[in-house]
Amino acid sequence: MKTNIKILGFLFALFAASVVTPKQASAQQDYVSLQTFYDDLSPYGQWIDYPQYGYVWIPDVDSDFMPYSTAGQWVFTEYGWTWLSNYEWGWAPFHYGRWDYDNYYGWLWVPDYEWGPSWVTWRRASGYYGWQPMRPGISISLSFGNDYYNNYNDYWMFVSDRNFQRSDVSRYYVNQTNRDRIIRNSTVINNTYIDNSRNSTYISGPERDDVQRTTGRRVSSVAIRESSKPGQSLKNGQLQIYRPNVRKSNDTGHKSAPNRITSREDVKRHPDRNAINQQRNASPTNNRELQQQRQNTNKQQNVDKGNIERDRQQKVNQSENKRQQQQQQQELQQQQRQNSINQQNIDKGNAQRKQQQKQQNIDKGNAQREQPQKRQNIEKNNAQPAQQQKINTPQNNAREQRQINRQEKSVRNKQAKENKSQKNKNR
Repeated sequence: MKTNIKILGFLFALFAASVVTPKQASAQQDYVSLQTFYDDLSPYGQWIDYPQYGYVWIPDVDSDFMPYSTAGQWVFTEYGWTWLSNYEWGWAPFHYGRWDYDNYYGWLWVPDYEWGPSWVTWRRASGYYGWQPMRPGISISLSFGNDYYNNYNDYWMFVSDRNFQRSDVSRYYVNQTNRDRIIRNSTVINNTYIDNSRNSTYISGPERDDVQRTTGRRVSSVAIRESSKPGQSLKNGQLQIYRPNVRKSNDTGHKSAPNRITSREDVKRHPDRNAINQQRNASPTNNRELQQQRQNTNKQQNVDKGNIERDRQQKVNQSENKRQQQQQQQELQQQQRQNSINQQNIDKGNAQRKQQQKQQNIDKGNAQREQPQKRQNIEKNNAQPAQQQKINTPQNNAREQRQINRQEKSVRNKQAKENKSQKNKNR
């Protein structure tokens, strides 16, 4: 029994050592100095000694480059909206330090020690989201104030909320005219995230529920995983990124500095600089990762393009259905009006026929009433000569008398038939 307990204890100790030792080693390697930035970014730009900030980095990019806007996209992580750059060097300047703009040099990056999902200020307008880089020395609380907004409003980027999550979001920024109008009607988004593990507070950007509601699409959360070497990549819903803790001094106690510093006079004006091939010092592994990222971006663009086409076709179908419904409604209303007119004509014709029939009956009744009187007058007139003849000629024979009687009887019978027929009609 004691032997078994000892064996179990030994196995547990081996397991604990296998788990704890790598973590400790990783923690020891997790701290770097600013020298890491100086060395890793040198192939992709120029370090100069800038009077206001000391050593700053000017990237080899096109003259229209703007941080947190060019060649990248927003992804949602536990820290809030995180900028995923397509540049190989994007792991550093978009997550450490701050950006500032110089009229001669263009955009330049000032290193700092604190990691963040992004260092931007956010604003919200009706139908739009907007952001701009935070300047060096600006705290989070100060960036929420109106003074910062009013004095530094030239570098805001706004995009319609439905395009906010696009992988090619840089193609959908509003123009300057609309941007100025949107800025005047916008409000600050002051959401923050407190990272207790790094003792830091970040600006997290728009609420996830708000983005889902405005875009009508589900916002998936991307998990951040530590990478052991400089770089970043998005794979299988995880953002692998190098984000070491930066110390203010290196192990030797000497102040960090770039190995190659370019004289300010030797730097060309930013409109005259052309982008240098970013792959000149990339390793095959980084090439494959960048190629995979581009393939993923192309796939996402195709998906987005298909969604846009489906949305457009759906709107066309809805418009056509609405037009057909309106046409059917108009035809139905027209048919109802025609039926109403036809019914009115029928009713009018029936009324006229009834009126005519009534008038005919009245005229016929009057004629029938006048006919007996007329016959009576005729018979009376006829009877007077006969009576006169009978008086004057008492010699009329019986045959003539019988003939007169038959005529009178015939007249009475005819009158009786007519009266009976009139009664039946009146019934």
